[in-house]
Amino acid sequence: QVQLVESGGGLVQPEGSLRLSCAASGKIFKIYAMDWYRQAPGQQRELVAAITTSGSTNYADSVKGRFTISRDNAKNTVYLQMNSLKPEDTAVYYCNADGQGSMFGRRTTYWGQGTQVTVSS
Repeated sequence: QVQLVESGGGLVQPEGSLRLSCAASGKIFKIYAMDWYRQAPGQQRELVAAITTSGSTNYADSVKGRFTISRDNAKNTVYLQMNSLKPEDTAVYYCNADGQGSMFGRRTTYWGQGTQVTVSS
């Protein structure tokens, strides 16, 4: 079983920065795509940024130019550098990974428990 643990959330003022981390642990054969989602109160969960094993990235229009997703494949860890934060970025941020626990195991989608990001003065 693969576990995802996020860290790095907190309270930050508008125009500030935060860096989120998400580490995969447990029985891991391979981690494929890794993504960050967020969910604000009363809103649907939305994709913020995605990164493939080769490093190709994709971003939601609302965060392009402000957020950067990266990963360390050796550590099975994905990061989200968030700059120029706005109050509308306030949400619970979730890590998502597509992985296999063993060579012949099926690919499964895993979720972290979420970390709160609050942007407020």
